[in-house]
This record gives sequence, structure tokens and C-alpha cells, in this order.
Amino acid sequence: MTELNGTVSAPFEPVRDAVAAQLRAGAEVGLSLVVDLDGDRVVDLWGGHRDAARTQPWLRDTITNVWSITKTVTSLAALLLVDAGELDVHAPVARYWPEFAANGKEKVEVRHLLSHSSGVSGLDHPARLEDLYDVRAAAARMAAQAPWWRPGTASGYHVLNYGHLIGELVHRLTGLSLREFSHQYIAAPLGAEFQIGLGNADTDRLAEVLTPPINFDPSTLGRDTVAYKTFTGPAFSATAANTASWRAAELGAANGHGNALALAEILAPIARSGASANGQLLKPGTIGLIFDEQTNGTDLVNGLHVRWGIGYALPDRRTLPWIPQGRIALWGGWGGSMAIMDLDRRVTISYVMNNMGPDILGSPRAAAYTTAVYRALGTRS
Repeated sequence: MTELNGTVSAPFEPVRDAVAAQLRAGAEVGLSLVVDLDGDRVVDLWGGHRDAARTQPWLRDTITNVWSITKTVTSLAALLLVDAGELDVHAPVARYWPEFAANGKEKVEVRHLLSHSSGVSGLDHPARLEDLYDVRAAAARMAAQAPWWRPGTASGYHVLNYGHLIGELVHRLTGLSLREFSHQYIAAPLGAEFQIGLGNADTDRLAEVLTPPINFDPSTLGRDTVAYKTFTGPAFSATAANTASWRAAELGAANGHGNALALAEILAPIARSGASANGQLLKPGTIGLIFDEQTNGTDLVNGLHVRWGIGYALPDRRTLPWIPQGRIALWGGWGGSMAIMDLDRRVTISYVMNNMGPDILGSPRAAAYTTAVYRALGTRS
């Protein structure tokens, strides 16, 4: 029988049952799930296996590539600079990064980067995945190119380049890379074992990504569409996450490595009005910016109906009917992992796994766990 470890508070026993059921059914291979309720860790579970053959157990300190949940940490880095008065979300990007004004982008604002509505959701052709590994050079290319749609009018998911755009702002303002900044000002102060990329010392506790059976084929898209340009600028597959070059890179959009506990430690202050164990991480007014809706409609890249605030998506029952309305900030990782920060209930849910499903955002597993959490919250109250 697959082992499930950790603790849950009594009202949240159904959450453990939901996880155990997915492990028994084989939908999960390995995972971690944490629920923080106003500083109280009411769910802290991990179990299953790190490998497809199910020979290596998923331990408490196991980490994996969390895909686009990385963006939630990158967005937090930007909000820290906003909080410090160094970055204005309504200012032109070119105020901090003058080269970005090229080719008609002089009016693109920081909030457009943070809401995936900048018009720059990838690299112009020709583009290879390896091009993104040279972060400064790739950012310079993005600054030079023309937008693929009129900025601010719609979201076009910045699949792999979100970290390049936000990271360049971080670099211009602090002199630090996004990787350095997120470690120095986020992960280390919060005691979270999360890193953008992967250090060689941590490979022994890594759970490899188990890729979905079918990879998305961008050739099915019209060549003039924003989606085609994005998914071929550059093209990539999930197997890239298991390569040494991917792990060594600084991809603030997609190659963060950690587990549910690390993400909960990083993101829970958002749900707690900025409070962390080490003091106030963000002012409530800065957190309030998250809920300034920037776009609301069908995303030009991923095809989902998405409501974007500043740095995070907002609840949209057309896409995620199992997430309630309210002051909730969220995003997920390719294959099904999720991060949910609920300010009304002061609860944070983080779920990380290695067995990818076909889902772009959320999954039946994430839905089952999240539904069980909210039912338990209702019972508890």
C-alpha cells in the first residue's frame, strides 16, 4: 500500500481521505499538500513515490519542478519592490528598462507585465528553448520586438517568459538576478526551501517530472495566432524539466523547485494580510493591488477564460468552478498543481505533485482536495 505521511487537524480528516483515495487509485504517484489557516498548519501531508516505477518514496523534504506555480513567487518578488516604493505598477516599463520602449511599447505599464497583457508572450522567431537559458540576452530580445497584440486589451499567457520580464525589472532595480533576489528576500527570510532552478546539492531529493501521455502540438494552431507564436517562441515539451540545462537555468516562469510546504511558507503571508512569522512581509495596501482586475476574458494563448489581477489570477467559476468567489489569489502549475491564497478565510492551499495530468490549470485531483478543504472550513466555522 502506498504510504501517506503527515498530520491533519480533526476537521480536515476528509482531506487526508481524498488524498489517500487518489494514491490508491494510482492517479497520484507522489505529492505534498499543505493547508495553512491563519498560521496554523491544519494539513501537512506528503507521500507516494518520486519515480514512475514507485521504488523511491516521496519524503518530507522531496522537491520537484513546480512549473507555473513559480510565477506566484516571481510575482511576489515584484510586489516586494512595490511595497518598498521602488516599483510602480502604473508606471511605464521603460521607466526602469528604457530599451523596452522599442517598437511601440513605450506605453506598456508594469501592471501589463504582471497581468500577462503586455503583448510580449514569447520570443519572435527563430527561437529555441536554449535561447531562454541566457536570461539577459533573451530579455533584450523581448525588449526589442513589437507586441503581438495591443497591450492591455487582453491577456496572452506569458508561458515561459514571465520570469524574464519581471526578472529584468528586478535586476534593473536591485542589481540582483531574480534567482538571487527571490532567495535573499523571500525564501531565506521565510525559511522556505524553494529555488528558481535547482542546485546540484539538491538532486538527491528531487522527484522527476512524470510527463503527460500526450504533449500539446502547436502545429494545430493558426500560424498568425498569438497562441502559435507563443507556443513556438520557443517550442518545448514537458520532458525538458528533467534535463540538466533546464534545472540550471533561471526561468522565473516555470522552473521553480520546491514542495507544498515551501510554497505555503512563501505564499501564506498574502492570505494573512502580509503577516509572516518573521514580521510584516507586505503592507495590506500592496496586497490589495492583486485584486485590481486587469483583464477578464478568454486568454489569447491558453484559451481559458481567466480573470487576471496584478500578479495573480482571480476566481473565475467558468474555468475553476470548485474555487469560491471572494478575495482569492491563485495560479497553478502545468499538470495540476495549485496555489490558492484566500484572504477572506485567511487560508492558503498549496499542492505539488510529480505525475502530470493533461490539465493546463487545475486538475480533478486539485479539485477534490480543494473541495474537501473548503467543506472542512465550513464544518469548522
